[in-house]
Amino acid sequence: MKCYDCPRMCGVDRENTKGFCGEKSKIRVAKIIENFMWEEPYVSGQKGTLAIFFSGCSLRCDFCQNFEISHIGKGDEYLPTEFAELLKSFDYSKFESVDFITPTHFSSALCEALSIFKPPVPVVWNTSGYERTETLEKLSPFVDVFLFDLKFFSSELSKRLAKAGNYFSVASKAVKFAVDAKPNIIENDIMKQGVIVRHLVLPGEVKDSFKILDFLADCEKPVISLMQQFTPTGRGEKNRKLTPLEFKAVLAHAEKLGLTQGFYQTEGCADQSFIPKF
Repeated sequence: MKCYDCPRMCGVDRENTKGFCGEKSKIRVAKIIENFMWEEPYVSGQKGTLAIFFSGCSLRCDFCQNFEISHIGKGDEYLPTEFAELLKSFDYSKFESVDFITPTHFSSALCEALSIFKPPVPVVWNTSGYERTETLEKLSPFVDVFLFDLKFFSSELSKRLAKAGNYFSVASKAVKFAVDAKPNIIENDIMKQGVIVRHLVLPGEVKDSFKILDFLADCEKPVISLMQQFTPTGRGEKNRKLTPLEFKAVLAHAEKLGLTQGFYQTEGCADQSFIPKF
């Protein structure tokens, strides 16, 4: 069967050939971390989330902190039925949520798995934002929280840094779809249903961040998460950390727009210690 899960629409038969994402049809899990506390408080809460990192990615961000799994690929493979059994094996009283990290290119297989077993805690779709609305519609019955990274506004920037010149036109539609499909329900400081939009401010790209925030202000003001954790990897063109002044400018713009529901990172987050070991 040809794959059209992600906006690349490469149409590859992933039973036999790897797609742009670098993966075949079986769900490949690179790492599982129980009681993971490094997501937003609405996801991690007091007990943490069950974080499931998937191998491969539909983007090619040259600054990716998960390069070892997103670009190179590693981990154990599962058929949808096998992945459903894996999900069943956990004690969900120990977690606030289950966090699917970079799952887009396995969307069809994960829909099948979740139709067999859906965990009794919120299922979080933790994604680059580069999503087809048609795919999100199929996922909607199984996913409770959409956690989007809204990375770029400029098509030139997204083409240069992630090999996706149509990134914002695609991701903005995905965000709008999710906001309409999943109105926020927050109970005891845990998001049971809803949308969180992350934005990582990139060094030298404050004006691009302003445009991202302008869009979000016109998008029913979803819960936002502003991040300053950019850490140079030595691979991409961005070779410095964000300055405090750059991040303060973005925070000020968010406040001016009334984007006050959400989270922002404090200083000291741009460190290799925040990158999981795969």
